Amino acid sequence: MTPENPKMTNGIMVLSIVGLVVFWWILALIKADPTVLPTPAAVWQIMQKEAASGALAEHLLATIWRVAAAFGLAMTLGLIIGIAMGLNRTLDLWFSAWLVVFLNIPALVVIVLCYLWIGLNEVAAITAVALNKTAMVATTIREGTRALDPKLNDMARSFQMSRFDRLRHVTLPQLWPFIASTTRNGLAIIWKIVLVVEFLGRSNGVGFQIHLYFQLFEIGYVMAYALSFVIFILILEWTVIQAWERRVTRWR
Repeated sequence: MTPENPKMTNGIMVLSIVGLVVFWWILALIKADPTVLPTPAAVWQIMQKEAASGALAEHLLATIWRVAAAFGLAMTLGLIIGIAMGLNRTLDLWFSAWLVVFLNIPALVVIVLCYLWIGLNEVAAITAVALNKTAMVATTIREGTRALDPKLNDMARSFQMSRFDRLRHVTLPQLWPFIASTTRNGLAIIWKIVLVVEFLGRSNGVGFQIHLYFQLFEIGYVMAYALSFVIFILILEWTVIQAWERRVTRWR
């Protein structure tokens, strides 16, 4: 049975992560070559060293800013497009092919084109990431909008609710499972694309540091910077996303 208690759920997730770390440690001991697979303790020491020097915070904050800006832009545009296409059959017929095109353009191509067209700057970086994710958000939200219960909308009309109130109290609560799914997937995909953006054309960020230590073949530093952002996302999941999910689904 799935646990309903949030504390129990988080406890199980923590135990699962501990198990993953133990598995990693065992693999590192079997390999017995820290230049290929360092132990969790060695990577943790590198993270502490980089944190003490201030480098970790500097590059992590740069990446977080790019992820937040691109995520906010992609989610806003994706929600608007997805809901509009889900509610309007004509719009869906005209623009569904556009979604397919944007879904299948490789992220690397979009990044390179944005850098060529806009320049090696923050606007190009954030635009490239947002463009890659907007079509995914719009597709998911469109399918969720199609699955809305028409009876609830009819009830809202009978009570003469305004369009804004219907959107807030009827449409969005039903769309939450789809929004939650695209939020989690979006964060995972966007930060990976941001790493590529930083790898190719930025002078700071986690991706820039990974590029630097890749050239030096410092696997421990590569893993330390990658794990720093993963830890940030886990904290965000437990403290923000899950709390928001519980709040918006209380109507059930």
